[in-house]
Amino acid sequence: MFNAETVTDGLIQWIRDYFDENGRDCRAVIGLSGGKDSSVSAALCVRALGVERVFGVLMPQGEQKDINTAKELAAHLGIKHCIVNIKDAVDVLLESLNQGGLEANRQAKINTPARLRMTVLYAAAAIVNGRVVNTCNLSEDWVGYATKFGDGAGDFSPLSHLTVTEVKAVGRELGLPSAYTEKTPEDGLSGLSDEENLGFTYAVLDRYIREGICEDTETKEKIDRLHRNNLHKLELMPSFDYQG
Repeated sequence: MFNAETVTDGLIQWIRDYFDENGRDCRAVIGLSGGKDSSVSAALCVRALGVERVFGVLMPQGEQKDINTAKELAAHLGIKHCIVNIKDAVDVLLESLNQGGLEANRQAKINTPARLRMTVLYAAAAIVNGRVVNTCNLSEDWVGYATKFGDGAGDFSPLSHLTVTEVKAVGRELGLPSAYTEKTPEDGLSGLSDEENLGFTYAVLDRYIREGICEDTETKEKIDRLHRNNLHKLELMPSFDYQG
């Protein structure tokens, strides 16, 4: 049985231990979208390290209709933040590919902004002496709903073993307003929610992950297929084992 209080306390101590071992004077640098994962991760870091050691980075790609949610989260937590608009960088990179004879397809257009955002986070971490927070959760990782070396990267990952349902419970335990914990996640490109893109709800996925139960055979097969196809995002890079 998931105990939100116990898990939250454990996460806070785990973050403190990580920084004790990997950067006693460092800040936690986190990309803020205003969604549940970045909100809960940021709130955990504030509890663990204090507001002065958490730095948020908002990274719209041009106009972002819900950017005020991220700004309000930073204000709610009391953390310093900056805004870095990645639109020009994305446009220049895609145009450079085009000039080099590679016309960006849909996959490149989806993944490139995520990877540039991670580049921005590591640049910010270098500037403010930080460690980058990975904000992925177990449910999204399970079906590959993260970009390899994009939002799937980071220095430490508080939520990677928690399902969406559990992340929300931790958010409530932290006292976060529902505007952050219950915000409908979207990919920012298609206008569809994550669940609409996936074709099933996180509630269904979470139950399958934790209990092994999925009553719809077609959905179960889809989840299994997505999990198999995306394991490469979670495993260490394969390397040739040469014993010289």
